[in-house]
Amino acid sequence: MFGKLGDMAGMLKQAKLMQSKMKEMKESLESTTFEADAGAGAVSATVNGKMGLVSLKITPETVKSGDVEMLEDLVKAAVAAAQRKAADGMKEKMQEMTGGMNIPGLEGMLDGVG
Repeated sequence: MFGKLGDMAGMLKQAKLMQSKMKEMKESLESTTFEADAGAGAVSATVNGKMGLVSLKITPETVKSGDVEMLEDLVKAAVAAAQRKAADGMKEKMQEMTGGMNIPGLEGMLDGVG
């Protein structure tokens, strides 16, 4: 009779533990920064784990060129590359947490943690 209740209690305990680990991972990722550059270092961008732009650096030489269209392209490329690094970092952490198992919907669950 109590066997099923014990199993349910164990599952609830594991779910709480997983939720706690997910919250810790989310907080850790949010405070982690990812940097990438474009144009051989002409523009570098840094984003956080929330994909928010934290910093953008443009070399003086790039600005002096006066090519606004090229500069816009370099900024977009650097930001996109940094965001890809952040997304890859999140996937890597999730694989570590789940022992390499692919759990559908886990990425979306992170948004609601915390």
